[in-house]
Amino acid sequence: MNFDVELVGKIGSMALINKENNILDYTLIARLSSELKPGYIWVTSGAVETGRLDYIKRTGKELSGSTEDVKTDYSAQGQSILMSTYRQYVDSKYSLRQVLVEHQHFNDEGKREHLKEMLLRAVKQNAIPIVNYNDAVSTEESRRFEIQTIKNKTGKAVECVDNDETASQIACLVKAKTLLILTSAEGIYKEPNNPSTLIKEISGKDINEVLENITECENYCNGASRVGANGARAKLEYVKSAVKIGTKVIIASAKYSIKDILSGKANATRIGVR
Repeated sequence: MNFDVELVGKIGSMALINKENNILDYTLIARLSSELKPGYIWVTSGAVETGRLDYIKRTGKELSGSTEDVKTDYSAQGQSILMSTYRQYVDSKYSLRQVLVEHQHFNDEGKREHLKEMLLRAVKQNAIPIVNYNDAVSTEESRRFEIQTIKNKTGKAVECVDNDETASQIACLVKAKTLLILTSAEGIYKEPNNPSTLIKEISGKDINEVLENITECENYCNGASRVGANGARAKLEYVKSAVKIGTKVIIASAKYSIKDILSGKANATRIGVR
């Protein structure tokens, strides 16, 4: 099977935060950034939480106001910090490109094609796309209305309210060989918060059997790492789209290097046809 992109990777908000000091984990970002290269597309969460922590650091307090407005303001502040941090640690011989997406870029054929072509050009132009959802300009109310309108018209819609879904949709868009989802856990557990129950493989003789086994494993998943996150169950549901096109999916801990995860040296949940 031919693939157009080697890897689409995604890291979650909580995996990016040093919980002990309540700051962005610069050591982790430096390590991961040093492994990024053309042929990789990197989806990063964390803008809202990064903006929140930065605002508190500068003012000694949190923002007040509506949840929607606060999220918008934190996101706008956090985006610049995330990008400057990635730029600092990614190999200087590579270009870095920020790509802010919304649900409409996946639900409109013209916009999908435009996004796809831009991402594929990056591979040839020695550039690494850094993708995030554009929280700063997308309100929940308008997003829900737009998505429902699309569903009423077509029967389905890509929502991208979670970057796990965004990463999976991008993997489908560019036909990625591997979709890597990095979290604060080592993968999918049979028992929540119990690493010894890690499910190391979700596989099957064909894609249909893999999809059935993913659905079965969803029964083990409950809870999420933060308010607004959808948790492990949603991750498994979102990656089904990528599995359907033959993309290998890996859910692993951000504490491991990309190299060790891809080579099989690190613990992870690996999903695909045997």
